[in-house]
Amino acid sequence: MKNTFGDLVSVTLFGESHGPAIGAVLDGMAPGVPVDEEAIARALSRRRPWGEFSTARRESDEFRILSGVFRGVTTGAPLAVLIPNSDVRSSDYAELASLARPGHADYTAFAKYGGFADWRGGGHFSGRVTAALCAVGAIAASALEEKGIRIGTHIAECAGVKDVPFSDFERDIRTLSERLFPVLSEERGEEMKARILAAKEEGDSVGGILETAVTGVPAGAGEPFFDSAESKLAHALFSIGGVKGVSFGAGFAFASMRGSEANDPFACENGRIVTTTNHNGGINGGITNGMPLLFSCAVKPTPSIALPQKTVDFSAKKDAELTVRGRHDPSIVHRVRAVVDALTALTLADLLTVRFGERYLSPETV
Repeated sequence: MKNTFGDLVSVTLFGESHGPAIGAVLDGMAPGVPVDEEAIARALSRRRPWGEFSTARRESDEFRILSGVFRGVTTGAPLAVLIPNSDVRSSDYAELASLARPGHADYTAFAKYGGFADWRGGGHFSGRVTAALCAVGAIAASALEEKGIRIGTHIAECAGVKDVPFSDFERDIRTLSERLFPVLSEERGEEMKARILAAKEEGDSVGGILETAVTGVPAGAGEPFFDSAESKLAHALFSIGGVKGVSFGAGFAFASMRGSEANDPFACENGRIVTTTNHNGGINGGITNGMPLLFSCAVKPTPSIALPQKTVDFSAKKDAELTVRGRHDPSIVHRVRAVVDALTALTLADLLTVRFGERYLSPETV
């Protein structure tokens, strides 16, 4: 029953969807890192539901930092963030206590925890818990930005509509940081929104693909085999309940390439070693090569839908049918962006600390 991720910089999650609060403990963060509460609030706002294509549950996410910060900077001690739950409606779930909602963790939670897990709103399995990840991830992201490392994620595809790809990474990352609906083409974004709303009208939901770029990552982070940069990032990204696929660089497109197409030729540019293409997404042999990291996450359609579905009552051990009521998202893709950014920042903070030392992210280091 593990809820902690990371080696030297680690994060522990706690809380349930309809409990009094959720939160996270960030341990191993270097001392002296500025903690910008406005940056935390912005990160939370990117995950928070808004508009007709999000759940009607509206949490203010008024976070409290309980420890690990003094005079506006990290102390090096465990940093705890608490986010109260205020807009709960547990009655929406009372009749679902022993019904396995298709696509959810209800049955597997029952199988693992023997019926003792909090089932209200999905309990500890709920996407609500990821708000705490966004809070501590914002602190890690700010520390990385001081090192020239920037993270940006856009909706590469949603409901069959494709966004334009990354081109100028630095410019595109800046653009995405200012958009609640994270697309590079606002016209394509409007098409996506229309299809999300169409699915909602039909009582259904849609999924999509998120693509993430990270610039400024130095060469040399990651380990061969089990702790490769891909392994650590994929481990973190797959912890997001809606993510069912992760690929790096060209990903599955490699299967139809020849080696002459797939390889990234090396070159010297202004005293730096670079690659002239980036099919491998900035990683060779499990280790960062100094080029932008590039990876994609497949996000499944929201499993809570208003259409009747076949299921079972796992307490009575009999077939059943359910229609999920309550407040749910017809798509979570645009909200998952913030969680992907947070977990990317936390994973890179850990990888770089392992590689360059526990004071790497401290402001006084070069």
